[in-house]
Amino acid sequence: MVTEQHGDEISYTAAVPPGFANVFRTEYDYAEKVAKAFTDYRKLLAVEINGKNSKFKENVIFAEPDFFKIFNLPLLDGSDNISISEPNTAVITEETALKIFGTSDVVGRTFQFENDQKIRITGILKNIPETTFINGNVFISFDTVKHSFEFVSQESWNGIAFGLQTFALLNKDQYPKDIEQALVSLVEKHRADSKNVHHYKLQPLSDIHYNEQYGGGTDKKTLWTFSLIGLFLLIMACINFINIATAQSVHRSKEIGIRKVLGSAKRQLFWQFMTETFIITFVALLFGLVLSLLFLPYFNTIFDLELSYEGLLNYPFFAFATVLLFLVSATTGSYPGVLLARILPILALKQKLSEKDAGGIKTRKVLVIAQFSISIALIISTLIIGKQIGYAVNSDLGYDKTAMVMVEIPEELEQTRLNGLKERIGQLAGVEKISACFASPGAAYMNWGTGLTFDNRPEGETFGIQAKLADKDYLETFGLKLVAGRNFKETDSIQEVVVNEMLGKKLGLSSSNELLGKKVDLNGGNIKAEIVGVIADFHDQTFRENINPVFIAPETSNYSELAIKINMVDTKGALTGIEKQWTTVFPNFLFEYAFLDERAKEFYEKEQQFLSLTKLFSILAIIIGCLGIYGLISFYVVQKTREIGIRKVLGSSINAILILLTKDFLKLICMAGLIASPVAWYFMNNWLQGFNYRIEISWWIFVCAIGGLVLITLLTVGYQVIKAASANPVKSLRTE
Repeated sequence: MVTEQHGDEISYTAAVPPGFANVFRTEYDYAEKVAKAFTDYRKLLAVEINGKNSKFKENVIFAEPDFFKIFNLPLLDGSDNISISEPNTAVITEETALKIFGTSDVVGRTFQFENDQKIRITGILKNIPETTFINGNVFISFDTVKHSFEFVSQESWNGIAFGLQTFALLNKDQYPKDIEQALVSLVEKHRADSKNVHHYKLQPLSDIHYNEQYGGGTDKKTLWTFSLIGLFLLIMACINFINIATAQSVHRSKEIGIRKVLGSAKRQLFWQFMTETFIITFVALLFGLVLSLLFLPYFNTIFDLELSYEGLLNYPFFAFATVLLFLVSATTGSYPGVLLARILPILALKQKLSEKDAGGIKTRKVLVIAQFSISIALIISTLIIGKQIGYAVNSDLGYDKTAMVMVEIPEELEQTRLNGLKERIGQLAGVEKISACFASPGAAYMNWGTGLTFDNRPEGETFGIQAKLADKDYLETFGLKLVAGRNFKETDSIQEVVVNEMLGKKLGLSSSNELLGKKVDLNGGNIKAEIVGVIADFHDQTFRENINPVFIAPETSNYSELAIKINMVDTKGALTGIEKQWTTVFPNFLFEYAFLDERAKEFYEKEQQFLSLTKLFSILAIIIGCLGIYGLISFYVVQKTREIGIRKVLGSSINAILILLTKDFLKLICMAGLIASPVAWYFMNNWLQGFNYRIEISWWIFVCAIGGLVLITLLTVGYQVIKAASANPVKSLRTE
């Protein structure tokens, strides 16, 4: 179940309110099974083995019993008798059992969860495939979650908890659209007064991996795009083969003539060439298979995949490869085969074949233009994607992320202990600034959205506001700039807040000063505070989304991280000192840290992978194109041998001959550029629409792509052309 939220904008969340599951289970009869599951990442598990205390970080899923009846997650013994209905019980995978205990025989043993609860293991699951969307190896009973995440365990409709999902196994003959229509009444019943209107949707499991709106990995359009690019590369290779095969038909003309004189029919000659093509394609297929297996580990590393040899070498793959073999053989062999078979014997034996007999110069030009068009389009795409990612990663985000270390606060601290830890870390050599906070300014993965009522207005606003709970040092540590008012004062409860300029823009105010002194009701009226300061806008999410209204306020109980600005001169020394001080306060937890600029880059991981794959395809396209051009220029030079000799005898310079031999190819590149540029612009402009903050597509990108291909082509054909232009004309004419 997912939620489509309609406020001043439409947003999508792969979760529903905590109260949804029980209402759907008890008040409707659409589903056979309904289960809630809450995923919590990188949680601490501790076990004592032979008197030694060991700690591990694992993704944990708090699941209701029916979760295992909806999904096929059998126990190690093959049964499905999974028992986690009681609080503080769990099942873990075999892999996790071996990692933590060193054995899979651990039923009845216990571990400590976050140094707070003792959990008893009631079963061992078979290992879960890496390709599943289920992102956890430890499953704890859902009743246990209330000790750590109270909101998740409640039957509330006031908000949505990230990571809380509801799954349903529908009865037969149920239509999702009909169910979604029936669920409209839930909004009217449980959220009638909310300006953030929920629309509850049923998402098929088959859609989870591909729907980026709800956090899927890669959408199907991207997969189809790369499939088409792969097809275009294959077409380029086929064009190469056809071009060179038809161009070299002149050299095979005597063989064809003799075979025809000796009685060979057109059909026999055609199938002879088809057989030759099939053998070449088959060898190429074997070579490609070997290369794919060799490079598979590197491919997995670059694109963060789990592809295996077993997953490739199966019946569907071999069926696909067989179809591809015959299709490519037929495509590339039929046209040259027809040309060779129709050659007249007398012309073949006298070697007086025309360009028409060799396939026609116009046909080859069209094929070469198609090749260059694909190459130019891919080069343009690579340049635009690279520029957009560079813009997103290197732009001023409105806050300082350089040399910023984020360290977890694993448990709630009293204000005095927290201040003491901050003071000791702040005195370390190499530490410049420090702040305690719920999350960094740009931590989109830890957004905390809530409703807003401004200046005692009778109704709440249609838009939400993001909470950035932090201490008074937050603004200075992250370099957030005050444009009006002052910083807030820290008190036992939230009395003052600082907001960003976007709040004023959303409210339609003409000046940030109009926000100062106004009262705001936040979090369903639980927070009533005065706006005392306004900061410049910063990107609280990626460049794909608009900047949200934000408020910053102190609330010690919700601080989850320390943000520490360090001097990079002695990074290792600073981190060692931080770890020492942190461990004195949290001796039972694992010290982990992350650099904020690296986290920012992770937000664009999919785009980085997209860029890497586009670069790879561009390089392959250039290589394939250059191989084809090299083969054609070699043939072209041989055909022009007499003409070159005569021109040199008549006084032509080497430069004039170079222009003669290359101008046709340069014209083809320019024509290809005219074709590829608008096509590449169209698709890249559509891709850029996925970013609310994006680059402009500059004219120089197209010039660089075409100019770069011109240069590569000149370098490719340069040796053959210079060699032909420098040849002794007497020798050339004697050869003819």
